[in-house]
Amino acid sequence: MKTQILIEDLKQLLKSLIVFVLIFNLSSCVEQTTSTNGNVNSEEVTGDLFESEIDLTGKKIGYCTPTLNAPYYQALLQSIQATTEKNGMTFIAADGQDDITKQVAAIEDLITKGVDALLINPKDPDALVGVTKAATAAGIPVFIIDGSISPDADFVTTVQSNNIANGELAGEWLVKKMGNTKMNIALLSGNAGNPVGKARKQGLLLGITEEQLRTHGKIDLNIKTQAYTDWSYAGGLKAMEDILVAHPDINVVITESDVCVLGAIKAIAQAGKTDDILIVAGADGQKEAIKYIMETDFYGCTAMNSPVQIGKNAVGYAIQYMNGKRDFQKTSFTPPLLITKENAAKYYNPKAIF
Repeated sequence: MKTQILIEDLKQLLKSLIVFVLIFNLSSCVEQTTSTNGNVNSEEVTGDLFESEIDLTGKKIGYCTPTLNAPYYQALLQSIQATTEKNGMTFIAADGQDDITKQVAAIEDLITKGVDALLINPKDPDALVGVTKAATAAGIPVFIIDGSISPDADFVTTVQSNNIANGELAGEWLVKKMGNTKMNIALLSGNAGNPVGKARKQGLLLGITEEQLRTHGKIDLNIKTQAYTDWSYAGGLKAMEDILVAHPDINVVITESDVCVLGAIKAIAQAGKTDDILIVAGADGQKEAIKYIMETDFYGCTAMNSPVQIGKNAVGYAIQYMNGKRDFQKTSFTPPLLITKENAAKYYNPKAIF
């Protein structure tokens, strides 16, 4: 359904945009533990060596992933393990097996094992509040990585990509690319209520509307439909099949993640619409997406959400904490980065896990 933007609606939207811009400006000042150069999604993750005033020998880093049933999670685990071991520490992994009850139990086991720092990628933002408080009560600092958790949790910092800033870059690029062509947009999301997906979506919409105001002096945010993909290839395929039937005039697909749209490409191709639809992803930099960007014109851009860099940064922050640092920002971002045809080759590695 076409979005009607009236005067009062526009005023309200502009207020929201100002808030988003302020959030972005504040978060852009967050200190980075390492810099990103070249292809961070390499096949062999070697980890970074960090300075430490204390002897790290015998220190234990515990990490609980929500699942290992995706290349992203595998790459993230390998990065944490490699960086932990390169700095002379012991790595202990636990798998939530895509079940929040199992993830809670796995984290409780890591606490029992007496890890010196606990890294958690939450499956659910609310269900893990209790175990973060239990870990902190046991003297174990908690670091949230990649995902998000309720502010009621007890943790040092969240380490993730800058989802709003990345989405904003992608949205701006889209408006510039489309020029004066009217956009009929389909939005492919992960799942309802996901805080990371919500931030990515906000970033995309912020980038689109801000660039439209700058270049056209008005907003025409014509979102025809939104569909959920459950962050999967199959979900994206099914969602896109349904969208093309209900809205055959779609000429732009924006998405919260590469994985949401990779399956959708099959539906677009089967419908013979690869020349008619432009795809823009607000996050990930998955190798399959980068390959499409390099070799086609229908996949316009994606933004970097590097599991390798997030893993390195998370261990680096844990080491800083062990050395006495306490003044962490509540969210610690990796640098925002847009991947387009102009720079895609720099970030593409066919041997990468993700």
